[in-house]
Amino acid sequence: MFSTYINAFRVKDIRKKMLYTLLLLVVYRLGCQIPIPGVNVAAWQSAISGMALFDFMDLLSGSAFSQFTIFALGISPYITSSIIMQLLTIAIPALERLSKEEDGRQKIEKITRYVGIALAFIQSIGIIVTYGGDIVNVAAGSSRAFVYISIAIYSAAGTAFLMWLGERITEKGIGNGISMLIFASIVARVVPFFIDTFQSFFGGSMYWQIPLAYVAIIALITFVVCIDKAVRKIPVQYAKRVVGRKMYGGQNTHLPMKANANGVLPLIFAMTLMQFPEMIMQFFGGTPDWWNNYVSANAPMPVIYYVIYFLLIIGFGYFYTSITFNPVEMSKNLQQNGGFIPGIRAGKPTGEYLGKISNRLTLFGSLFLAVIAIVPTILLNQLGVTNVFGATSILIMVSVALETTEQLESQMLMRHYKGFLN
Repeated sequence: MFSTYINAFRVKDIRKKMLYTLLLLVVYRLGCQIPIPGVNVAAWQSAISGMALFDFMDLLSGSAFSQFTIFALGISPYITSSIIMQLLTIAIPALERLSKEEDGRQKIEKITRYVGIALAFIQSIGIIVTYGGDIVNVAAGSSRAFVYISIAIYSAAGTAFLMWLGERITEKGIGNGISMLIFASIVARVVPFFIDTFQSFFGGSMYWQIPLAYVAIIALITFVVCIDKAVRKIPVQYAKRVVGRKMYGGQNTHLPMKANANGVLPLIFAMTLMQFPEMIMQFFGGTPDWWNNYVSANAPMPVIYYVIYFLLIIGFGYFYTSITFNPVEMSKNLQQNGGFIPGIRAGKPTGEYLGKISNRLTLFGSLFLAVIAIVPTILLNQLGVTNVFGATSILIMVSVALETTEQLESQMLMRHYKGFLN
């Protein structure tokens, strides 16, 4: 992988894209250090300490959330709006028709951006109203409502700028812009983690936990890479066709179906849903004792939490697959192009066969996400490792790194392929 980046850097066009991407990521990290006026950071950090949802938001924002900078909300509102628009596209026929047209997709993307900014404003207002008396410093002669609205506008503007930044990376840089911003946020917390662990190791406080944690992290990353690259190849054969005096088709190929096609999305959905009730309870006076003792992730024996978490990941895995993969449409496309799966009749039997394979792969991918989200988290927590190397963090980092590497390899192949004209 490192040789791919070195060779890509030698190509002038790709080098410009790589430097452009790095420049925008530096701008993003600098913006994460610009504080919003009127916020008491110490009081804010004290108010959100111990809340799992806010810890997750802080991870995705590269510690900007705990510092309440202009990028405090990160790109999360845009991701939420994208999920909402995907669900509405399935539920509303008019949006579904728009999604199949080029101009329609641009309109949906425009609506998604506006919804993301609106969500950022509403979310920031909710946070400030909930904790405003403790975290907001109102200057003499200023209106508290004016300060609240100003902070919300700063936060929404930061999210809007990050959406623009992500689009510029996607258009003129390397990789998917939104994914690169999240990747940079997580990586920004890796270096402090290693510094802290080295200090703990040489200080003698964790002399055996640290090497064991490193071994567990390397094993976890290796396992995630293997599953992320795993593909089930469905053989496909195209019938021969005679058009005029030429013969077309007769090729043998395969239909790749990834073992974990949903990526990390089912895990994020399940995590958000599990943490949403606790966030609501915190807003209305705190969590009750029965929640802290039995249901919360911080409970002495969080068995109920992990069982519900496990089932939600499986359920969201099947839900997202039903949105993104349509075996009936896939079988129709194969039939229209003269393709068929050996031993399977074209049409409805092909759709049923692809659906059966998809269900099995979805079960495998969901079980993989559920196991890797629960078991390593418990083990790493016992070793004192934070959520920097939790399941979600590692899945995002590995997925983005592999996706970016594949994009660089494809661009290098296009520039070095001589073709038939040479």
